[in-house]
Amino acid sequence: MEKRYSTQNVDWKAIAALFAEVGWGERQPEQIRAAFEKSSHVIFLYEGAELVAFGRTMDDGCYYAMLVDVLVKPFCQGRGLGREIVDHLREQLAGYKFVTLTAAVGKDDFYLKLGWSRQKSAMIWPMSEQQREAHVLK
Repeated sequence: MEKRYSTQNVDWKAIAALFAEVGWGERQPEQIRAAFEKSSHVIFLYEGAELVAFGRTMDDGCYYAMLVDVLVKPFCQGRGLGREIVDHLREQLAGYKFVTLTAAVGKDDFYLKLGWSRQKSAMIWPMSEQQREAHVLK
């Protein structure tokens, strides 16, 4: 398993394809590149030349940090790659006061098994009805 920690020499079309493959919708490669280049920490996992998983963080440098875009190719799920990504990113955020994530719908149990906890209070400003349906408690 090859690991890359840089946004240099990344096939952004492959990243866009993986977003689509896991059901997170269509994203433009150049917009993805711009977002990842602004991220604090990134990790890409490859089997041979094939991208199979990735994740990234966003933070303010000392207080607040968030794991975002943790994705594993569907046929590779259940092999510990997601755990490896989350553990690596969490290690990069040691010392922060508050580390959060928003789990993809249906993935809560994965994060609970890794030791994450549900928050008593978390809010979202829905940007669409689809987002409201997926993430807002009724």
